[in-house]
Amino acid sequence: MTTDLQQPAPDSTPSAADADKLDKGTLIIAGVVVLGAIMSILDITVVSVALETFQREFDATAAQVAWTMTGYTLALASVIPLTGWAADRFGTKRLYLLAVLLFTAGSVLCATAGGLEQLVLYRVLQGLGGGMLMPLGMTILTHAAGPDRVGRVMAVLGIPMLLGPIFGPILGGWLIDSASWHWIFLINLPIGIAALVYAAVVLPQDDVEPSESFDWLGMLLLSPGLAAFLYGVSSIPEHGGIGAREVWLPALIGLLLIVAFVPWALARRNKHPLVELRLLKNRDMTVALLAMSLFAIAFFGASLLFPLYFIQVRAEDALGAGLLLAPQGLGAMLTMPVAGVLADKIGPGKIVLVGITVITVGMAMFTQVDADTSYAYLLAALFVMGLGMGSTMMPIMSAALATLTAHNIARGSTLLNIQQQVAASAGTALFSVILTNEIKDSEALQLAGSVQAAGGDESKIGAILQRFGLSPDQLQSVLAGAPSELAGAFATVFIVATVLVGCCLIPAAFLPRTKQELPVDQTAMMGH
Repeated sequence: MTTDLQQPAPDSTPSAADADKLDKGTLIIAGVVVLGAIMSILDITVVSVALETFQREFDATAAQVAWTMTGYTLALASVIPLTGWAADRFGTKRLYLLAVLLFTAGSVLCATAGGLEQLVLYRVLQGLGGGMLMPLGMTILTHAAGPDRVGRVMAVLGIPMLLGPIFGPILGGWLIDSASWHWIFLINLPIGIAALVYAAVVLPQDDVEPSESFDWLGMLLLSPGLAAFLYGVSSIPEHGGIGAREVWLPALIGLLLIVAFVPWALARRNKHPLVELRLLKNRDMTVALLAMSLFAIAFFGASLLFPLYFIQVRAEDALGAGLLLAPQGLGAMLTMPVAGVLADKIGPGKIVLVGITVITVGMAMFTQVDADTSYAYLLAALFVMGLGMGSTMMPIMSAALATLTAHNIARGSTLLNIQQQVAASAGTALFSVILTNEIKDSEALQLAGSVQAAGGDESKIGAILQRFGLSPDQLQSVLAGAPSELAGAFATVFIVATVLVGCCLIPAAFLPRTKQELPVDQTAMMGH
């Protein structure tokens, strides 16, 4: 799809340097996509700091309010597979406007929720819109810039993807402290209206070709399969492992549905599968998917640990923990634009290898944390990791998308987003369970947790002392050492994270290390 924004004047011959740059029209379109991505990604992290508030407001348990996150994630995962087909059928502009409208309407409804059940229902509506925003954004940007500049546009899209988890807790903590929990949703109303107007004005009109048939069987297999699998995986931290029926049963059902989808998607008679798994015949796409899967498990899973360390070990509040994570974002902002340009010029392979190595160094620094580690050391480690982040995730995505034909970009974006969502959820569950088990293995931490739960009730504390066989003086001594024990549990989990991030070097070594060749139809498109 080409537009006036992308084409030079007929009698102009832009220089190679000018052709390499992102033109004004592309940057304007990028602004639309970034605005939508900011809404979607910030919302996830902003809501995460409000869970304790929801418990108080709705008199609910932690497991019950967790559904405000789980419901959003399940809706998001269920709708992502439909995005590639819907983009081809209705056009990216129409679908993007619908996604922004659904997300904004869901946000406003969330702010009006009078009970937890209502809030979860409205979060599902939000997720239906939010699930389409990222794959659609990637498709729109790749079409606008052309495959020769995928690295640059992925760097632009990477800004909200990397900074959202860092600044979301800051914004959420500030809104809850200074106003009320309703404003973590209402903040999306002006942003959503601006995104709708902006997109309606600047996105090129859709030029929809005759629609492909819809893969109903694929939808009945994959969407429920993803939702059931992620529900099971998301339940692992609550139940402490995979042995609980509430975990393994939905996960197994989901996995069986996903496995059943694979031969159907590859069948010759299925001309237009819901998700185009035949794209995996493209070596660069397959290697990029493997690298992104391992990276998402390791990095997004471990990202859960940083704010928890500051809150649980260093007694910071949510706002303070969010501010302490800022160096990570600053590091990413420095390297991301440079990495995008270099990925286009010399191929993403070398950039990603350097980025993962830097992240591994930063993560390894966290394996040495204790209860009194200097903040200068912690902030330096986060800054180093940020430098690596900016050189890793988006170049991997650009490696996958740069060699796809124009028709397959929407399908490739869908495949990348499904895989990233599944891997990130699995990583979060993995590290939650490892940390929980480390805490369970520590008698001092078990004792500290029991005393905290007693809430100053002397009879309960007496029963705890009797159960552990301790005197009051011994109790104080054990509690004094609890922060060090807790820091030790975090350090152990960071060792696992460091090893997993280091393992990302294996698939990254197979990413293209030279400028990627454009597919025939995209080369022709660029020559128009």
